[in-house]
Amino acid sequence: MLAARYRQVNKFWVSARRGFFGSASYNSRLLPVRKSVLLPPVLRWLLYPLAALAGLLLIGAALALIVVLLAYPQLPSLDILTDYRPKIPLRVYSADGHLIGEFGEERRSVVPIAQVPDSLKQAIIAAEDERFYQHYGIDYVGIARAALSNMTTSGRSQGASTITMQVARNFFLSSERTLRRKVYEALLAFKIENSLTKDQILELYINQIYLGQRAYGFAAASRAYFGKNLADLSVAESAMLAGLPKAPSKYNPVVNPKRAALRQAYVLRRMKDLGYIDDATRTAAVEQQLPVRRDGAQSEQRADFVAEMARQIAVEKFGENAYGLGLRVVTTIRRTDQAAAIEAVRKGVLDYDRRHGYRGAEAFIDLKDVVADDDEMLDDLLQDEPDAAGLHAAVVLEASPTAIKVYKRGGEVLKLGADAIRFARSMLDDKAPPARRLRRGALVRVMPDAKLGWVIAQMPEVEAALVSIDSADGAVRALVGGFDFNRSKFNHVTQGWRQPGSSFKPFIYSAALEKGYSPSTVEEDTPLVVSAGETGSQSWQPKNYDGKYDGPISLRTALAKSKNMVSIRVLRSIGPRYAQDYITRFGFDAARHPPYLTMALGAGSVTPWQMASGYAVFANGGFRVEPYVVREIQDGSGKVLARFTPTAPRDESQRVIDARNAYLMDSLMQDVVRRGTATRALQLKRSDLAGKTGTTNEYLDAWFCGYQPSHVTVAWIGFDTPRSLGRGETGGSAALPMWVDYMRHALKDVPEERLPLPDGLISINAGEDARGNPRTDLMYEEHMPPAPESIPDEPEGPASEGEIVPDAPPTPVPPSGPSPSGHIVPGSAGIGGAADFRASGAPVRRPAG
Repeated sequence: MLAARYRQVNKFWVSARRGFFGSASYNSRLLPVRKSVLLPPVLRWLLYPLAALAGLLLIGAALALIVVLLAYPQLPSLDILTDYRPKIPLRVYSADGHLIGEFGEERRSVVPIAQVPDSLKQAIIAAEDERFYQHYGIDYVGIARAALSNMTTSGRSQGASTITMQVARNFFLSSERTLRRKVYEALLAFKIENSLTKDQILELYINQIYLGQRAYGFAAASRAYFGKNLADLSVAESAMLAGLPKAPSKYNPVVNPKRAALRQAYVLRRMKDLGYIDDATRTAAVEQQLPVRRDGAQSEQRADFVAEMARQIAVEKFGENAYGLGLRVVTTIRRTDQAAAIEAVRKGVLDYDRRHGYRGAEAFIDLKDVVADDDEMLDDLLQDEPDAAGLHAAVVLEASPTAIKVYKRGGEVLKLGADAIRFARSMLDDKAPPARRLRRGALVRVMPDAKLGWVIAQMPEVEAALVSIDSADGAVRALVGGFDFNRSKFNHVTQGWRQPGSSFKPFIYSAALEKGYSPSTVEEDTPLVVSAGETGSQSWQPKNYDGKYDGPISLRTALAKSKNMVSIRVLRSIGPRYAQDYITRFGFDAARHPPYLTMALGAGSVTPWQMASGYAVFANGGFRVEPYVVREIQDGSGKVLARFTPTAPRDESQRVIDARNAYLMDSLMQDVVRRGTATRALQLKRSDLAGKTGTTNEYLDAWFCGYQPSHVTVAWIGFDTPRSLGRGETGGSAALPMWVDYMRHALKDVPEERLPLPDGLISINAGEDARGNPRTDLMYEEHMPPAPESIPDEPEGPASEGEIVPDAPPTPVPPSGPSPSGHIVPGSAGIGGAADFRASGAPVRRPAG
């Protein structure tokens, strides 16, 4: 019965399906059907797909709901966002709070949204997500617009990723292009929107996004590209930075300035369309020239060598974790002093380089396949030629004897006229060596010039260094370890062991003062030969720098004129081993200064760092100071984690030489400036300057070590692989100008200062000056010889006429030494005692002032 009933119902439905086309039946009887209730064929063909689509959508929605229900609980916690603590790099600051270096895998600065200028926020929204404040993580309007655009236009497809989705991707997801990642990105965007405010989301985006040049976040990018804080950005700069997230490499203004400019123009146009700026502002921003920092430096002040020293100290104390803890290393350098030191070294090196002529093209670049206006190709060809210290790499496009046209990285073509190429004119001649002649494809250097705009230059081969310290406690005020840190990271101030030449003589003279000498003591400035038998090796015949000898001469004059013969005789008199021990008071390593007579000529090894420390003893009145460059290390909140505590100024426990010794040495070295080898320093128009020049044999090194009582500065110039600087390139001509240029700034507004006259010095007759006027000098009171006694009258001889003949005054030094009274003691002109001197077997360098 039931089976029969089932067959009837089934038969009815089969007939009903047919009825759609006109009839239906039941129990084999046809039932009338109204044709009007059936849909027209056209409408049926339209509705069927829609019905199918609706079904698919329902199925998709159901599946999506299932995915959400399954995946949402698996989403990561947002603690990393709500408690945002990114890896903050190690930062190094000057004493006056300016950033000088940053170290870490990521360059990043975290700034609160309240400190982000409106122009930058508007530029970001215009470029990345114009409906940011309207949507809830996913911009459906944007998705529809992108889909329509992708269907109607050819080319690269558009995306509709919101700022919230980018935050989700940057913090939690990889960059893979898969459906799974897209789903999680959308879900995370919803979760973020439900947990954070819009401003919190935008703040995370601004601080986290990668923008090229190793810069993460807009604050770091602002410093990397423009050397500015966010608050100082112009509308044009904000638009340039806002264009980077889409493709940091493609729109990098350092690497691709033209593409970056096009992207910037797009962002500015969108800002105008959205009403953020008017047309005049947009036009002005497009036309604004943006000076981009090609080195990508994060620092506000160039002090790369100091920053590297600070980095090493921080890592030594905190290990590799120092790079991500957000440590702040506060150094002792001053921003303006450091800038002056950098410029002094740069000028000194370039001046030296120009004195020795143009060497020609650095290399040659094949330009045969380069289209005239293909800036990108030319930039690629120059990519491996970094700029250094204001010297920009350029390639010659055209050359003639009177002018050249060059392409400078960044799309700038320069035309250099006769005056601008005067330095290189010899290499424009057809007779110039082919391997160095300037022609199309030649790699050259150009630098800005105040009068001519740009001039031809060349990368110098010589190196130089300068360090300046506070004589009271050793704090380093400025330090330049070489011409350019990016060219060579070798720090010549701390690592450059060189012969000091005559700049070492003051330490020998200081030792002599403790042995009974005085500034007015007379020694012989005459030729000297030390035999092979005396040296144990080969004979040695040292000479004065100028080859001239003045005979009997006071120590004061001998140091001012840098007389080698006198220094050797003084060292022989006091003993090389005594001198070797004595110089350790100033911080020198005795092992680097063998106890031979060559020590008198500065044949040992020193660094500029050591020389600054040594001269500080003279400047501060006799106290040992240890130079230091880091004052303290703080954590990110400013809590001090480590602090360097220098010795208190003029702490008697740190006294290493008698105050009288320091006073007399200061007096001697002031004469070097007033009437000796350092008279160039007189242009500073100060009476409290003292110092000593130094030039090693064959002009391998040139020094000037000098001071004003509160500032000690050492300047050096030479080649890394020692070779002659050239005849006439002495300490007074090559190193002293750098010292003068720096001290002109450092001593501005610093009052003149003199060391106080210590007790225990007495005034003595020092003969006559050049005009025949009597002169006096000072010496240790205990070294003054006893007053001569009268000799009784005798009936015969000249004494009977009432003359008093004094005994020969005793001398506090051996018979071969000098008399402190200013008279030559018989035998003082000779050098004896071969046991105190042995030559090394190699020719001994002859230093000069």
